Amino acid sequence: MSEKIAVIGLGYVGLPLTLALAKHYDVVGYDINTDRVKELKGAKDSTREADEKDIKATTAVFTDNIKNLKACNFFIVTVPTPVDENKQPDLSYVLSASQDIGTLLKKGDVVVYESTVYPGLTEDDCAPVLEKVSGLKSGKDFFLGYSPERINPGDKVRRLETIVKVVAGQTPETTKRLEAVYGSIIEPGIHVAPTIKVAEAAKVIENTQRDLNIALMNELSLIFDRMGIRTKDVLEAAGTKWNFLKFTPGLVGGHCISVDPYYLTAKAEKLGYHPDVILSGRRVNDHIGQFIASRAIKMLIENDMPVRGAKIGVLGLTFKENVPDLRNSRVPDVVHAFRDLGIEPLVHDPYADAGVAKKAYNVDLCDWGDIQNMDVIVYAVPHRFYQDDSSEIPVLKRLNTKKSIFIDVKSRFEPLDMPENTVYWSL
Repeated sequence: MSEKIAVIGLGYVGLPLTLALAKHYDVVGYDINTDRVKELKGAKDSTREADEKDIKATTAVFTDNIKNLKACNFFIVTVPTPVDENKQPDLSYVLSASQDIGTLLKKGDVVVYESTVYPGLTEDDCAPVLEKVSGLKSGKDFFLGYSPERINPGDKVRRLETIVKVVAGQTPETTKRLEAVYGSIIEPGIHVAPTIKVAEAAKVIENTQRDLNIALMNELSLIFDRMGIRTKDVLEAAGTKWNFLKFTPGLVGGHCISVDPYYLTAKAEKLGYHPDVILSGRRVNDHIGQFIASRAIKMLIENDMPVRGAKIGVLGLTFKENVPDLRNSRVPDVVHAFRDLGIEPLVHDPYADAGVAKKAYNVDLCDWGDIQNMDVIVYAVPHRFYQDDSSEIPVLKRLNTKKSIFIDVKSRFEPLDMPENTVYWSL
């Protein structure tokens, strides 16, 4: 069967998928965001996941008109699946996409979900929407599939094409269609899960496992800080053992690690089980921003530096280094914690969109030139920009030369790297 593919959602996941598949199939990329479609038609990508030359060279069609997907028979959903303010799954995007696809479904079509979901969501929540709108029957007239995305924003080595792809289809024939489509672009091969629920569960625990391991490191850092021990030194010593898992403490944000566990816990609680370990890890990780701000204030007091009127700079606002993605960043937790303590820090990020930062977090980004003579620098996100020798003034020269404090969240520096009269601390 000749597949004509539609990719619904052209963000960090959907765009690379669209470009890769378009080398082998007729592909239409759809997004409800007119501005996003407009920039892609102009060969621009604000997520920085795709190069301009690759967008210009693609045969894929970008559209914000759902009717332009009418001829497609293989639909791939890559829309966001966030959580709401109560940490409950927000299914509005994935259900809305399902409703749109339902208006187009024909007999024999396949609908594949890549968005992170809890086990059962594809068949129990999305299928009924598709059936209601289309008037067709799931598993008989059209068929479901699931293939969890494994995109790592900013990573140019572990890319879509170089990571094993998990697939699962509603029927053996559907699974074969998924294998053929994804197998055309995935170099290391395909792993076939026995059921859609297994594939959904695999995705959600990948990030839950990482979340819990980082939570352990964060809790250890809270303990070691009270002991006057640097966590990095402890982890380097312990890491010499062959089976020690090398995780590090930090602010846990982004669209996956800080979100996915809540999809699993929400489903577990609906089934009558309270997941103590997973939720405990989430609580630890969500507390770290507050801890960092409090630690900075404590260090000002310990070093006889005035708290009121202290010049504090927070460097980096995105959820990880060298990407513009602000979704679920935990750096704003640090900023808001300072505000709660009566201090308005300067916040700088060379990659973040100032409008998005203001709208999402009520944070005004400052110019790099404003970061001068800082009493405290919280080095939250180690963008290359801050360590580039060609920068006008390296990050460490932005400190107050009389006396200053350097908070190195991800331990990218060593105490001996510090300028004279600078007190160093790392998570």
